[in-house]
Amino acid sequence: MTFLILAFVGGVFTIVSPCILPVLPFVLARADQPFLKNGLSMLLGMALAFTAVATLAAVGGGWAVEANEYGRLVALSLLAAFALTLMFPGLADRLSRPLVALGARLAASSDGGVLKDRAFVSSLVLGAATGLLWAPCAGPVLGLILTGAAIQGANVGTSLLLLAYAGGAATSLALSLLVGGRVYALLRRSLGVSQWMRRGMGAAVLAGVALIATGLDTGLLSQISLSSTSRIEQKLIDALRPQETGGTLVEAEAPAPEAVSLVAAKLETPSALAVKNEATFASLAGATGWINSPELTSADLRGKVVLVDFWTYSCINCLRTLPFIRAWADKYKEVGLVVVGVHSPEFAFEKNADHVRKAVKDLGITYPVAIDSNHAIWRGFQNQAWPALYFVDAQGRVRHQVFGEGQYEESERLIQKLLAENGKAAGTGGLVSVQGEGVQAAPGDRVLSGETYVGYERAAGFVPAGGLQADRLHGYEPAASLKLNHWTLDGEWTVEAERAVAARAGARLAYRFRARDLHLVLGREAGAGPVRFRVLIDGQPPAKGHGTDVASDGSGLIDAHRLYQLVRLPSSAGDHLFEIEFLDPGAHAYAFTFG
Repeated sequence: MTFLILAFVGGVFTIVSPCILPVLPFVLARADQPFLKNGLSMLLGMALAFTAVATLAAVGGGWAVEANEYGRLVALSLLAAFALTLMFPGLADRLSRPLVALGARLAASSDGGVLKDRAFVSSLVLGAATGLLWAPCAGPVLGLILTGAAIQGANVGTSLLLLAYAGGAATSLALSLLVGGRVYALLRRSLGVSQWMRRGMGAAVLAGVALIATGLDTGLLSQISLSSTSRIEQKLIDALRPQETGGTLVEAEAPAPEAVSLVAAKLETPSALAVKNEATFASLAGATGWINSPELTSADLRGKVVLVDFWTYSCINCLRTLPFIRAWADKYKEVGLVVVGVHSPEFAFEKNADHVRKAVKDLGITYPVAIDSNHAIWRGFQNQAWPALYFVDAQGRVRHQVFGEGQYEESERLIQKLLAENGKAAGTGGLVSVQGEGVQAAPGDRVLSGETYVGYERAAGFVPAGGLQADRLHGYEPAASLKLNHWTLDGEWTVEAERAVAARAGARLAYRFRARDLHLVLGREAGAGPVRFRVLIDGQPPAKGHGTDVASDGSGLIDAHRLYQLVRLPSSAGDHLFEIEFLDPGAHAYAFTFG
């Protein structure tokens, strides 16, 4: 019930978000109609359509994304036609004649009961079209809902949360519609105002259609809103969780997924520090191997303060936390802190124990690492994300947890507190000072591009509209131009569930992004030699904008399955076109990440 309330109130907050502006004209255009027959049904259609689309987007894979693209085109066309009928009454009359005649015939054949109230049905259809187009800014509340949906898979509970979120948004829109209706009723008493307002609303609806069609609704407007609503939503999340007596930390409610679903489970924004005072340290027995240590058990660690870090070696968010975790392990190991890394893979190649051992060595990790290739430890902890930190006291109780990057100062103070409780001095050197380098550097400011998967199972933003051809060799023609956060293929590729494989030399991949850093998870055929590639930024070699895995002339080599930093610009300002050409066959591309 708590999460349903949280979802509903989070939806209500969308009324103060600029991301609602493109949708607002569609709703207010019905202000001159009776609310129960028109406005209410429109908002109902909007809520139901959004719930269906959001559920499919979280669990349906690439096919759902492609289907929604066609749905958006139909919705844009429908709402554009609606706008024109508002602006030109004569057109509305001509368009309605065949529908009126059809409705009359159907009504007559059923004793006048089936389509007697056409206003309700038409408003419901317009609302559903609006729901297909509505892209609310993804603040902490919606992010929490979608992450839970992705982790737990399709179920009634996650759909109810999405419906509660949409219901909250519809409630706030209903209030604006009722207020708008009263204002309209006052103004229509003046001669000519009614017709003028209808035409004005028609123009506003057309403007909203144009805004959504060009992508500005999820670009510029979403950035305006994130700065104004995310803090409010995070405070709401914290407020609805029970508070710890004598402290400011909040209790976490961790779902228990029956199966491991790894969709959309990485977090860049840290959660609040969460308290689980009575939770027992889960078993480490499910590990398929250990690095830097013999097998450890929960009993072996009793009497020690333990920090458990769930990570995977191609995850940029995990890599950016490593400098802090290494520093804590070094600083506090002599006073009783044991850091245990749990490597739970996302991609199939990360299940290879030799790959994990090489990554641990290359990353300079010296503390124990459990190889959790079957996600047994992940399930035992009921974990939800990479990276995830669990703070365990000397009595074996999980006292705190953090999901995502950040909260480093608070986390270190927690370590000191738990060590002090165990009678150990935490040192007098204050907090560690860490400066990550290369892929482990902190992200830049105003990053507008997010993780994008190349495999068809979770792909989004691919153009042209023909879509990805699953599990078969196909010659792709590149898109002539790319909008922000869209990508395209050129040449012969086989696109599989989690990756795309370049079949021949000369295959290309392009992405339009806005960020300081661009990374790409890449690999090559087992036993094959390195794959050469060449990178361009805005059609030119990267020069000083090259990443750590690329020379200034744009050249580089794929020598292993890992995350490659291909771009490091001076700042995150402006959109840029990234292109990579593979000069040898056999390149594997998995996912873009940014910083």
